[in-house]
Amino acid sequence: NSLLTFFALYIIYISIPPILDWAIIKADWGTGSSRKEACTGEGACWTFVRYWIDQFMYGFYPETERWRVNWTFIILVGLMIPMFMDRFRHKGLLGAFILFGYPVIAYFLLVGGSFGLEVVETSKWGGLSLTIIISVVGIVGAFPLGILLALGRSSDMPAVSAFCTAFIVLWRGVPLITVLFMSSVMFPLFLPEGVNFDKLVRAMAGVTLFQAAYLAEVIRGGLQAIPKGQTEGAQALGLGYWKIMSFIVLPQALKHVIPGIVGSFIALFKDTTLVLIIGLFDFLGIVQNIAAKPEWSAAIEGYVFCAIVYWFFCYAMSSYSQSIERKLDTGHKR
Repeated sequence: NSLLTFFALYIIYISIPPILDWAIIKADWGTGSSRKEACTGEGACWTFVRYWIDQFMYGFYPETERWRVNWTFIILVGLMIPMFMDRFRHKGLLGAFILFGYPVIAYFLLVGGSFGLEVVETSKWGGLSLTIIISVVGIVGAFPLGILLALGRSSDMPAVSAFCTAFIVLWRGVPLITVLFMSSVMFPLFLPEGVNFDKLVRAMAGVTLFQAAYLAEVIRGGLQAIPKGQTEGAQALGLGYWKIMSFIVLPQALKHVIPGIVGSFIALFKDTTLVLIIGLFDFLGIVQNIAAKPEWSAAIEGYVFCAIVYWFFCYAMSSYSQSIERKLDTGHKR
């Protein structure tokens, strides 16, 4: 232990000071439209991030309409705050509104075409806002679908079990990049002439179905951890299948697999970078594209900025999952 401690201190000594020297002490924080104009070259050129921050956040969304993106996320945060308050008593109604009502509000704000709002094509969406949109849609859509698939695969009905098993095995056996490619290039070939779906909609559908298959297996593991005696006891009391699952089995099963579920959500958030393969510029895609400009050549600073943002979101999800585990802990240890 002593040797490992000294070795760790040595690694910190040789790595942390140079990093701080490059990232903070000798870094450039000023203004300018090129690296040569704004940066000295001795440290990190954070002017690059400062100059392009709007495009990192909004992509190619029209500058005069970016208030719509801001209000979309402000409304979402405002609706979510009461869900974290223990004293709020109407979480069920608010959750239903967030699930069914908020997507309608977000659609009219982001897409436009109604209430005097200018239409903004999804090809102009991008940056961190697009990453969050794809992630939220994928998480909200994949979670209930994953529960249904897990219940279906565990069902005693052969047809339902076979269908859910085939669905899970098929989607888990294909890389996400292939799913996105098929949804963008191959899927339109099977549609009737004149029928087409937006590229972003197809990408979100592919991400949702792909993630649902992985979540189904995580949730099925939680279902198998529940003793059969609880189900048999509930049946003896005359409870039906859905009541048993809703009030007895699923609450315990989901509590057991919170780390696995959140791990899948974090993986989904990071996998959104793959939408670049179908021409959608998410957060990393935008940063990578701009960093390659000859007047900047700021690939290192761009990737560091991306890493910090991704780490922040992933750490926030991980911390929240740990708080949920502590809140739901009943003290029953096996």
